[in-house]
Amino acid sequence: QVQMVESGGDSVQAGGSLRLSCTVSGTTFSAYAMAWFRQAPGKEREGVSCISWSGSKTYYADSVKGRFTASRDNAKNVLYLQMNNLKPEDTAMYYCAADLGDRECTLVVGLRPEDFGPWGQGTQVTVSS
Repeated sequence: QVQMVESGGDSVQAGGSLRLSCTVSGTTFSAYAMAWFRQAPGKEREGVSCISWSGSKTYYADSVKGRFTASRDNAKNVLYLQMNNLKPEDTAMYYCAADLGDRECTLVVGLRPEDFGPWGQGTQVTVSS
């Protein structure tokens, strides 16, 4: 059974930093591109970042470009998201998921939730002004 376990979320002030982790089990982690999504209350799930299976290629939504950095450790089956200069609009539940069809990230005008899975419980990030 494939499991995604996100951690590292917290409450921080604007301008602060956090590093999220996603530990994956039950599958060959290195076979998949991996993505981070987020969902704020009352809003649709939004693709934040994607990293190819090797880590050599990354994609970022415009809203986080230059502030967030995705990385992965295939030996440890862990995906990371370093978030710097956090803003109140970054407040959301953050989820990781595997690309179900492409080792290099499936991009269709950005990241679509239907192209990724399975979904874990998420980790909450709250940024106060």
